[in-house]
Amino acid sequence: MTELVKTIIVTEDIRLKQLELSDANEMFTTIDRQRDYLGKWLPFVAFTIDVSDSEDYIRSVLAVPAEKGDFVFVIRYKGDFAGLIGFKNTDKLNRKAEIGYWLSEPCQKKGIITSSVTAVMRFAFEEMNINRVQIRCAVGNFPSKSIPQRLGFRFEGIERDGELLTGNRFTDIEVYSLLKNEFLSAGN
Repeated sequence: MTELVKTIIVTEDIRLKQLELSDANEMFTTIDRQRDYLGKWLPFVAFTIDVSDSEDYIRSVLAVPAEKGDFVFVIRYKGDFAGLIGFKNTDKLNRKAEIGYWLSEPCQKKGIITSSVTAVMRFAFEEMNINRVQIRCAVGNFPSKSIPQRLGFRFEGIERDGELLTGNRFTDIEVYSLLKNEFLSAGN
C-alpha cells in the first residue's frame, strides 16, 4: 500500500502502526526467540527461518494496491514490538473482513489484544465501511478464542479441518463474527 502510514492510538501504552519494511528485524527476532510458543498455532513460524522471510512477507503486504489490500499493523506496547494485528481476506464489495492477530508471549494477559481488536473493529466499521468482522481460531487455542467471546462476537460454527498447522496436521477452526450494528449498539 502506498498511502501514508496509519497509526491507531489504542491506549497510553498501546499503539498500532501500519506495517513497514523497517519492522522486519523486530518481527523476525520475536518469532525466532519464541518459536515453540508461537509455532503451536501459527503455521508461518516454521517457514520464517531468516529475517529475509519477514521482509518478504512485509513486501507482499506492501505490494498490494491500497484499494485491494489489507491493513496490517504492528502492535507496540510501551514502545516495544509486541506482535501483529490486521485484516485478511477483506471483501470490500460485500463489506466484510477477517481479523487476525498474534502476540509475543511476555505481552500476554495484559489486555493488549482485546484492546487492539476493539480499536481495529472501530477502524473497520468507521473508516473502512465494513459491515461484518470475523475472527477464526483453532478449537484448542483458548487464549485466542477468548478474545471474540469476550468482545461479544457470535459463535457461528466449526470449520472442519480449516487450517493446516505445523507438523502437517489439520485443526478445526471456530468461526466468530460481529456486525457493525451490534458493535455500535454495545456502546463502542
